[in-house]
Amino acid sequence: MASKKGKKYVFFFRPGKAEGKGNNKNLLGGKGAGLAEMCNLGIPVPSGFTISTEACIYYFKNGNKWPVGLQQEVDKNMAKLESGMGARFGDRDNPLLVSVRSGARASMPGMMDTVLNLGLNDKTIAGLIKRTDNPRFVYDSYRRFIHMFSDVVLGVEKALFEKELSALKQAKGVDLDMQLDADALIHLCERYKEIFKAHTGKEFPQDPKKQLQMAINAVFGSWNNKRAKDYRRLYNIPEDWGTAVNVQAMVFGNSGDKSGTGVAFTRSPSTGENVFFGEFLVNAQGEDVVAGIRTPLSIDGMGKTFPQAADKLRAIAKRLENHYRDMLDLEFTIQEETLYMLQSRVGKRTAASAIKIAHDMVQEKRIKREEAVLRIHPSQIDQLLHKTIDPKATLEVLTTGLPASPGAAVGRVVFSSEEAIELHAKGEPALLVRYETSPEDLAGMSASEGILTVHGGMTSHAAVVARGMGKCCVAGAGEIEMDEEDKTFSVKGVTVRAGDWLTLDGSAGRVILGSTDLVSPTLTGEFGTIMQWADKFRRLKIRANADTPEDATLARKFGAEGIGLCRTEHMFFAEDRILAVRQMIVSDTDDQRAVALQKLLPMQKNDFIGILEAMQGLPVTIRLLDPPLHEFLPKTKASIEKVAEEMGISADAVERRVEALSEANPMLGHRGCRLGITLSAIYEMQVRAIFEATAELKKRKVDARPEVMIPLVGIKKELEICKEMVIRVGKEVQKAEGVKFPIEVGTMIELPRACLVADQIAEEAEFFSFGTNDLTQTTLGLSRDDAGSFLPHYVERGILPYDPFASIDEEGVGSLMKLGIQKGRKVKPKLKIGICGEHGGDPRSVSFCHAVGLNYVSCSPYRVPIARLAAAHAALGEKRK
Repeated sequence: MASKKGKKYVFFFRPGKAEGKGNNKNLLGGKGAGLAEMCNLGIPVPSGFTISTEACIYYFKNGNKWPVGLQQEVDKNMAKLESGMGARFGDRDNPLLVSVRSGARASMPGMMDTVLNLGLNDKTIAGLIKRTDNPRFVYDSYRRFIHMFSDVVLGVEKALFEKELSALKQAKGVDLDMQLDADALIHLCERYKEIFKAHTGKEFPQDPKKQLQMAINAVFGSWNNKRAKDYRRLYNIPEDWGTAVNVQAMVFGNSGDKSGTGVAFTRSPSTGENVFFGEFLVNAQGEDVVAGIRTPLSIDGMGKTFPQAADKLRAIAKRLENHYRDMLDLEFTIQEETLYMLQSRVGKRTAASAIKIAHDMVQEKRIKREEAVLRIHPSQIDQLLHKTIDPKATLEVLTTGLPASPGAAVGRVVFSSEEAIELHAKGEPALLVRYETSPEDLAGMSASEGILTVHGGMTSHAAVVARGMGKCCVAGAGEIEMDEEDKTFSVKGVTVRAGDWLTLDGSAGRVILGSTDLVSPTLTGEFGTIMQWADKFRRLKIRANADTPEDATLARKFGAEGIGLCRTEHMFFAEDRILAVRQMIVSDTDDQRAVALQKLLPMQKNDFIGILEAMQGLPVTIRLLDPPLHEFLPKTKASIEKVAEEMGISADAVERRVEALSEANPMLGHRGCRLGITLSAIYEMQVRAIFEATAELKKRKVDARPEVMIPLVGIKKELEICKEMVIRVGKEVQKAEGVKFPIEVGTMIELPRACLVADQIAEEAEFFSFGTNDLTQTTLGLSRDDAGSFLPHYVERGILPYDPFASIDEEGVGSLMKLGIQKGRKVKPKLKIGICGEHGGDPRSVSFCHAVGLNYVSCSPYRVPIARLAAAHAALGEKRK
């Protein structure tokens, strides 16, 4: 029955009929919807029922209490399950056992909890032994249940049970769990119960109905465990979705040599190749495959032992892929040679795999180009931009493992997630080395450049999570002998210690001693085709932030349609000019300053020639000097003395100038257009360099298109003064060089006041570019450099939905942007407006920029493909709505 209010919380499924459908993910979660759909297709699935996400949401909103009527619904559906399975839950003669699994609407592999073999107790084991005539299997299932229930439901540390199991195997002289006989497992079950009592003060629960209630609560609760929260933050999954709970009749892969369990993918999750791929273990349960403790068989290997089940599995996989029109991740169990499907969901895949699968399915006429573009999440593209090992490099390959996640990584060896996080915080690259990873390692994996595991296969936790993160991973490097206490590992007499440099080749499974040169990727073939399709769908233009000809060339290669931000101050730090910059800054007189600026002029001109030439035919927005001058000043005694010697003045005089220019709050101090107004010679030199470079290129028939951008404008008069200077200098250069070129002047909008008076500023501007980094700082009153100490806590506690420096704060910063756009275009309806902060490469922010009507976004060169795809997603999403 449903609750007294009429809401239904529990949905039954059995082969041939289910109360839900595959499109009910929001209600049933991904796993529940997949089980329902398979049942409706007549695929062999163990019967069961799904407790909806709405029940979970109610549970959290009401002090961890079940909705009224939920217990009755669970009891009713359990009775239906008992009838269908011909066994009774908790019956000592013919017991029904169930699994209790999580299943959110978005796939979160390994992040939430599962309990298997629920319903076993000291009495029901007798009935199961009688029914199966297999005591070893029954006690193996019981020890697994005690272990899992204790860990998941009551938080007893799982390492305690693993230590007991290892000690028993050592005492019995065996290597594998499956080599322990029934007597050994009986002893192990008793020891497990003793561990439980020692750490909870209670006997192990014997009432199956109570076990079920506790397990359901634990699965609900796992939605808010640390690893699940970390995963949701990493993949932008809303906190309020909740998880469904699936209660399903157990089928047993651990009942002997005629049984087993496995996972499979309808196409390769690493490459996208149209080849059925999977791994299988004989006499095992699901967690054995994921843990990677035993070396699994391939599907072909499984077929030699279970030919009929393997053929049936292939047929089901093909049918399901045709039905869903996508690559699927399948879980299955064989019990006494009979195949049962436990899960069907759209499979996690690498970016390279996603590209190939989407491209191939268009060619196969299964999906349209629009759907192919939408199938690839923009953030995945980052994986394709990872570096690979330089083919010219001389390598010392230490050992090999499985190529679990592509790309290459170089870093210092660490043996724990905590060490990886610490090293990352210091700005040093870490390579995480583990026997095998678990969900608790999520944060450390995220902080690492790559992951290396001794155990595990292509579907192990390390492999799946690394692929999802776009991290390089080598799994199952079985030659490694690791000593975690000593923080070393050895291969063939070679010892690697914590802190040593190591290189991983995740595409070939190689583990390489030392630091190796890496090379940047080339984007061609299917990726190029997908991006061409995306470009046809998007409205937003994509520019790049680039300060050097090399960056500009790379940006153009990645599809940039111009430079949206060229930061001239980055050029000032080059070794060949920093001294001249410092001489200019510490000068007391205009004559001294003029001498230094005269040195800088040809250097700046050459800078601009290189960038404008690399981007010929495309716009290049050049921001005049923005940071406060003290950032360029000498900090050490030696550099102060060198500047003094060059200028022919005392070191004390230079030091006094350094002190005079220091500011209490430089971000809000003497910077941007304020410098250009008070020390106009600096801006004049830069503008002259821009236009002289333009004139020279025009003479060489190079289509140079500079746009001069004035930073930090908040008052119309500021822009008026700077614009007058730009036009004057531009005309002087045109006259002197005898060349005509457009003179275009705009401003960054990076202060709240600029948004409020954007109509006034627009009277003088030919374009706006939102500097969302500084606009975020000045709107929220946050320093990007200092907020890291508390921003994660704000996000974790829901004070902010996400880091506003990663994605635009749409409520605050976004509202100011909308106001600025509205006011600016009221004065100039065709005013060109873009953004040039790193938000331009963030998919969520790109979608916002599309929605508010910007002309372009600008981001770092490596994020240009991400922005291109995100812009296409935004346009296609709008079309679908």
